[in-house]
Amino acid sequence: MSLLKRIGSANPESPAASAGQSPHLARPAPTARREDESSTDLKVRVQTQLINELDPKLDLTNTSRVRQQVEEIFNAIIEKEAIVMTRAERARMFESIAADILGFGPLQELLNDTDVSEIMVNGPKRIYVERKGKITLSEVTFNDEPHVLRVIDRIVAPLGRRIDESSPMVDARLPDGSRVNAVIRPIALCGPTISIRKFKKDGVSIDDLIRFGSLTREMAEFLSACVRASLNVVVSGGTGSGKTTMLNALSSFIPDDERIITVENAAELQLRQDHVVPLESRPPNVEGKGEISIRDLVINCLRMRPERIVVGECRGGEALEMLQAMNTGHDGSMTTLHANTPRDAIARIETMCLMAGMDLPVRAIREQIASAVNLIVQLGRLKDGSRKTLYITEVQGMEGDVVVLSDIFVFEQQGLDERGKVIGQLKPTGIRPKFVDRFEERNIYLPPNIFGYGGLDRF
Repeated sequence: MSLLKRIGSANPESPAASAGQSPHLARPAPTARREDESSTDLKVRVQTQLINELDPKLDLTNTSRVRQQVEEIFNAIIEKEAIVMTRAERARMFESIAADILGFGPLQELLNDTDVSEIMVNGPKRIYVERKGKITLSEVTFNDEPHVLRVIDRIVAPLGRRIDESSPMVDARLPDGSRVNAVIRPIALCGPTISIRKFKKDGVSIDDLIRFGSLTREMAEFLSACVRASLNVVVSGGTGSGKTTMLNALSSFIPDDERIITVENAAELQLRQDHVVPLESRPPNVEGKGEISIRDLVINCLRMRPERIVVGECRGGEALEMLQAMNTGHDGSMTTLHANTPRDAIARIETMCLMAGMDLPVRAIREQIASAVNLIVQLGRLKDGSRKTLYITEVQGMEGDVVVLSDIFVFEQQGLDERGKVIGQLKPTGIRPKFVDRFEERNIYLPPNIFGYGGLDRF
């Protein structure tokens, strides 16, 4: 495949490309930069010439060598065209062109910004970013819709996925693990839309969550004991509340000698143990065949002798298989789901089990939930952009037709300070969970006052 097809020319109708001529024969005579030529037009013209002069057989995976060659050709073109630019303008143009060829175009600058946690592209001219929980409009833009589409293709093509009018939505991931969702016309009315949840290379540890104020040291010790004692944990929360981050942090407490199988739509979990088998779902092909769903993977991983199953997110009928796995010897399994409270999480699991298509009475499903799930970790995103563990709740069992829940730790909001930051306390409720006996069976001992009212942390 030619380099033009692999990276997308800024002007695919250039004379050298369309006429099949040597790019050197098609090169215009040196001219000074026209005063009325915009920086965008100049960049397109220089980039077109640069792409035409690159070796089509160049190995783009060797980024350092390609970057060096791109820079050499770029400098030669600038000199040959006698383009008058400041040093800063020249550096900006080169970085922009290099990002289009080697990276993900205008998004590369935002992907390199460690303060940016999420990138939202609403058409070519409106790119929003999230920094420290606050969303702002970025100054970065694309040239036009085809420019956005080329970047989307560059993201999904290496994964064997596609996006077009017949399949206008796609989930993917970047090489660093960042999660990507893209939607194009005709269903995205404002033009190609991209949502990127950035991946932290070093991950977020439980100590980081304590430092951020997401939970207290006592809560962390309790959650560590729950994971080591092989309790089944559901992490619940709204969009952007930090569910995957919490799941990653909790997984660090799983002993190294256990076999773990992870199941995800787009692989983003960062388990540090040696014996981990990651599985990823697959969308259907062009003919609508070959789909491998999360439910298929959960069913299959039961045949792979897992000691723990970690499902990135339950969204549908796979919840029933997950419950059955938790009830059939795969203790210590974990998953996440979207819900606003622990009680809502129970209702959501019920609904997802009904989506499995089996005609089960609601009471039978609730009994499955009550016997399978031990703990719900409820996360929330507050008005100031901070993320907090709002509840750590025990699933105690059934009373009649109702699943009984008991809060072990809660977050109590008390107001806002002068900067608009939420003031509140993360504290224990004083209730001792029923499963504490399982801790002692495994020689796990917690401080006696961990469920009391001492040692409150204030934020």
